[in-house]
Amino acid sequence: MRRIALVNQKGGVGKTTTAVNLGAALARTGRRVVLVDLDPQGNLSTHLSVEVERGAPSSYGVLTGSFTMAQAIVPTRTPGLSVVPTNVDLAGAELEMASEMGRELILREAVDEWEEKARAATGGAPAEYLIFDCPPSLGLLSINALVAAREVFIALQTEFLALQGMTRLLDVIGLLQRRLNPTLAVTGIVPCLYDSRLRLAREVLGELRRYFPEQCFRRAIGTNVKLAEAPSYGQSVFEYAPESSGARDYEQLAEEVLEQERHGRATTPTASAAAATAATGASDEAVDNAVLENAPLAEVLVPRPEHSAVQKSDAREEPSAPIHGDGAEPASRETHDPHAAEVSDASADDSADAAQREADDSTTTDHGARGSTADATRFEPHELAELPELPDDAIEVEPGRGRSSA
Repeated sequence: MRRIALVNQKGGVGKTTTAVNLGAALARTGRRVVLVDLDPQGNLSTHLSVEVERGAPSSYGVLTGSFTMAQAIVPTRTPGLSVVPTNVDLAGAELEMASEMGRELILREAVDEWEEKARAATGGAPAEYLIFDCPPSLGLLSINALVAAREVFIALQTEFLALQGMTRLLDVIGLLQRRLNPTLAVTGIVPCLYDSRLRLAREVLGELRRYFPEQCFRRAIGTNVKLAEAPSYGQSVFEYAPESSGARDYEQLAEEVLEQERHGRATTPTASAAAATAATGASDEAVDNAVLENAPLAEVLVPRPEHSAVQKSDAREEPSAPIHGDGAEPASRETHDPHAAEVSDASADDSADAAQREADDSTTTDHGARGSTADATRFEPHELAELPELPDDAIEVEPGRGRSSA
């Protein structure tokens, strides 16, 4: 059973959306998937239309010892997809757990017990994927998920500040790997909210693919209105808009996750930290000293100017502009990068994806649930010049009022 923690201390980067739709995509391939909602906001539970009354089995009950994992699991409408939901009670869990001995190990012990009992009863694991949706912090709830997991997927927005935030996150993961969970490894980086029309987004994606070639998934999750609308109907994107570009993105992401099993692709937190060091320009000696002295890597990682993804202009460009692994090499120049083929394959779909996302954005699906909105008609500047002029007699002027002069 693969235990995956979806984590990022920054909020609004697509963690919950990725947990729900990646889980649904894996379940659609016949895998048994269990999602664990560890965010006190309960957005994952809401996304799947699962409501938990106070005192009912939930992730809060699992952490406090009131219920077992098996008791807290709730099936969803998607076959093969289950969830351990939560409610607002989880907001006080960290305070309640603060005085507990071995508080970082509570969730792992609960998961281990659940898996051991299932193997004893059926001879197999209770699920093939266990995905933890972590809160936007590095507090005790996220630490419990990272200790219980064996793999880490980092949901990352394609912006420069997100790259800086990775430094601290990899530092924490490395610390947990050394002290509490030696099997923990960063095996996936999921670029989210990607807009191929933005130069900055393309350059950040290029930086990720350059310095984390094994961990960064080829399929970036593009900005798509259907992904934003689906939670309001309590559905995954495959239920709400199966033909949207968002559904296609997560379907291809799930294929890459399954491909990891066939190729055994994984990395260690130490290797991830080394990649972050190369991207930011810290010397190997400085990082080694930081690790030996148990100092935070964030203090020695300084952004390298020539590789900085910061651009003063975020002007939109044509989506057909090529994306390269290093964000800089022209298409005509030969490269010996072993991952260049993967990058070019992933970027080849940008034009089609951008067109599909614009089509998705211009329409809304009425599911009769919580209402829908229609986008206003917009014209680009060059289109305004092409609009025909109406003759003067076609404009009715209200009696008593003259036409205003432009």
